[in-house]
Amino acid sequence: MELILACSALGIVAGILAGMLGIGGGVVIVPALILILTAQGYPGEFVVISAVATSLATIIFTSISAARAQIKRKAVDWPIFRRWALLVVIGSFLSGFIAARLPAVVLEIGIACFLLVVSLIMLSRWVPDPARTMPGAAGTSVLGLFSGTLSGLAGIGGGNVMVPLMVFFNIPMQRAVATSSTLGFPLALVGTAGYVISGWNQTITDWTLGYVYLPAAALITVFTVLMAPVGVTLSHKIPAPTLKRCFGGLLLLVAGRMLYNAL
Repeated sequence: MELILACSALGIVAGILAGMLGIGGGVVIVPALILILTAQGYPGEFVVISAVATSLATIIFTSISAARAQIKRKAVDWPIFRRWALLVVIGSFLSGFIAARLPAVVLEIGIACFLLVVSLIMLSRWVPDPARTMPGAAGTSVLGLFSGTLSGLAGIGGGNVMVPLMVFFNIPMQRAVATSSTLGFPLALVGTAGYVISGWNQTITDWTLGYVYLPAAALITVFTVLMAPVGVTLSHKIPAPTLKRCFGGLLLLVAGRMLYNAL
């Protein structure tokens, strides 16, 4: 019963944030699942990687819901989507095999430090050089591969990486959120496949598929799909500076909590 209540509440919160901030909900799901799985007596050496894999599995469905809503609003930057999609998918798939070879504490600290850096950037008064534009083919390839790999390692659906990167290159916040939401689907789908394959021979507990813990994935998915469109509606009603500060504040809290748990 505790698992049902905790995962249902987590799904509601994550779904709203996924639609509103284009983050796939993973920024909340991963640290929350670490706490939930630990409390459930999940095998300790697999808690972090299963939280990441399960988060990506839920984002498959959340991103479909959020992306449909953003596409209807014609908010997606399709040129960026086309340039990044393949490389984001490749990086995300490789992440499952990389994460399986990292100690749990290293993976957790790495995720927390990355989120901390992003949060400080988003909370600052930093404004990108107005003359800066997206790089050429080579630069775009590097950014896409980096975004996919890091997003897959953190189980975050890409928004925490892609939104700040797009804002850095003067893509408006709402448009960056919409494009990130749409890229989240192929990223999460292929990233989940990587975690299923890399963990296929692991004996963890009942109801796991690779590193994905199916009961938590199913419960969270139901509520994230229902609530993601609500978040999309909010994202188009909240001013961009306010959205940016909310994004940064959320990441700061999550990063602090993860570092505290790891250290």
